[in-house]
Amino acid sequence: MHKSWWKILCVALLMYTFTAGLLLDVPHLPALQETIRNLYFHVGMWMAMMTLFTISVIHAIRYLRTNNLKYDINSRQYSSVGILFGTLGYATGAIWMSYTWADPNNPASASFNSIAREPKLIGAAIALLIYLAYHILRDSIQDLDKKARVSAVYNIFAYAMLFPSIWIVPRLLPSLHPGQEGNPALNFKDVSPEMRIVELPAFIGWALLGIWITTLKIRLNLLKEKKLLQ
Repeated sequence: MHKSWWKILCVALLMYTFTAGLLLDVPHLPALQETIRNLYFHVGMWMAMMTLFTISVIHAIRYLRTNNLKYDINSRQYSSVGILFGTLGYATGAIWMSYTWADPNNPASASFNSIAREPKLIGAAIALLIYLAYHILRDSIQDLDKKARVSAVYNIFAYAMLFPSIWIVPRLLPSLHPGQEGNPALNFKDVSPEMRIVELPAFIGWALLGIWITTLKIRLNLLKEKKLLQ
């Protein structure tokens, strides 16, 4: 039981996110209104993605230091689940955008051309494509040691590209996305205290869920390898 405490915490935090996120009052800002509740999901999934990619690159570095294929397997699985959460974060952001930026009933809505050139959307897409290329590269190499070595180096490159594509370049260009002066939802001035008590548990809950899914994928991968060796 003591080894599963974090799984229980994960379930509790996500249940709290869904119930408190729906029931607690939120500021009714122009254009956002009730869609502001998507903050718990959209930003939370991006934070989970960053957590998973960080763990992935740590395992990649550990592989380069030890040549232990266990770290290569871990790095790959954390990366794949990170892509999943990044895609969910992108999708929830696109849905949110359709109710705010692109809503024809919203006076502050933007044109299609402005949305298509939105630097945060482009940067996020580039970051996810770089990580997708990581998996394509892995599958194109047959030799296990070479695959692990090349993938580990590429993983470090992909992680380094996350920051300019998502956090730096979009803030240097004109953007429809909130938070041009800083990191949106991470600055205490951006979120009301009522939302903050749901936002932070949501971040932790989504990150723990990503780690939980990854550990299951790693165990499944190891079971498949043992079965092939029998």
